[in-house]
Amino acid sequence: MDLRLQTSYRQILGMAMPISFAILVPQINFITNTIFLGGLGQQSLASAGITGVYYLIFAVIGNGLNNGVQTLIARKAGENKPKEIGHLFFHGVWISIIISLLGILLTYTVAPVILKATIRSEEIYNQVVQFNYIRIWGLPLFYLYVMRNALLVGTNQTKLLIWGTLAETVFNIFFDYALIYGHFGFANLGFNGAAYASIIAEGAGLLVIFIVIHFKGLNKTFSLFENWKINFETIRHILFKSSPLILQYSLSIITWEYFYILIEHHGDLALAVSNTMRNIFGIFGVFSWAFAATTNTMVSNVIGQQRQDEVLPLIRKIVTLSVLCCGALTLLLNIKPELLLSFYGQEPEFITEGIPVIRIVSVALMMMSFSAIWLNAVTGTGHTTVNLTIEIITLVFYIIYTYLVLEVWNMAITWGWGSELVYWCGMFSMSFWYMRSGRWKEKK
Repeated sequence: MDLRLQTSYRQILGMAMPISFAILVPQINFITNTIFLGGLGQQSLASAGITGVYYLIFAVIGNGLNNGVQTLIARKAGENKPKEIGHLFFHGVWISIIISLLGILLTYTVAPVILKATIRSEEIYNQVVQFNYIRIWGLPLFYLYVMRNALLVGTNQTKLLIWGTLAETVFNIFFDYALIYGHFGFANLGFNGAAYASIIAEGAGLLVIFIVIHFKGLNKTFSLFENWKINFETIRHILFKSSPLILQYSLSIITWEYFYILIEHHGDLALAVSNTMRNIFGIFGVFSWAFAATTNTMVSNVIGQQRQDEVLPLIRKIVTLSVLCCGALTLLLNIKPELLLSFYGQEPEFITEGIPVIRIVSVALMMMSFSAIWLNAVTGTGHTTVNLTIEIITLVFYIIYTYLVLEVWNMAITWGWGSELVYWCGMFSMSFWYMRSGRWKEKK
């Protein structure tokens, strides 16, 4: 099996489209959760915003590890060394399990203290904490799930992503409906039913994808579990590449949680509207994140082939496709935004408050469509400390902006969501400058 990639539009689309589908399905799950929880009332919809972002903090830690391992796997794929790919995957699995257990421990010890100090509503606080106690047990399943992402995307087996994500979607929708409202003979668990449904769905997706990997023979091709001996030098190497990304993504989502806490100070309606914006970012940003993941893998693979001169032309091709796809989705979003908002079953003022926020989010989505590509190009070069530096500088400006607008000047949440423009402008300007400077070529 030749694992070396080409830089044609066909190769880019062949990788990105299955990834798009694999990203779209979890976003459909998020929206399904939100719509079902919206049926329980505005408070539940508001609480879902905080619980969703809280779980995202740990999810992006897994994604940071995923991207680090994916970059290393793609580099070995570019060098056409399949046996070393299995070695990296095996050690990535061990690291992910340990980190997930730490996440569970923090949720039961540190998180309640922080949430108590920041959430003003006692009802929302209790609902959020009880939900998190249940939801966090799905973290080990999720981390193993993202490790399969690193393997399949890093080796250009993206078409196989579809089976796991399909299984996850079917199980999530069924158990959301069954457990939140008590249908099909199941107990009526209300808000917490969404937590149990998500865990079951993650377990189903994980099981299906590993069955697919087994029957496709990838475990033999990449020697996934032939050697059970732990190599601490390999663990050190993975952590060295992944830890800046883990910290980068964690800081980003922790800052977003801070943003949602400031939104909570503006009332349940503002928080409920903002929770839907998280859904919109997820589903309408699908192509941007898919092309970003493609950029990471392809840049690393091409560098592994010693074809550095093709990196910048490759990035420009991916940017073109990403902007076109995101532009089409954003146009659809703005034709009838009230139709999308009506799915959440809220009062008319919810739609009135949400439409101007959608306009701001649409501009941010377009900025993300090219900014995320350039940022992931930096990841693909293996210079993950540069990613972290870019993130930290950008977040400083982001925090200052959100604090002044939402807390000091007490402006409308539409202005608060303008923070996304600040964020993506900072990410693009620095990552674009770094890649164009050629400094990434200096380090081997």
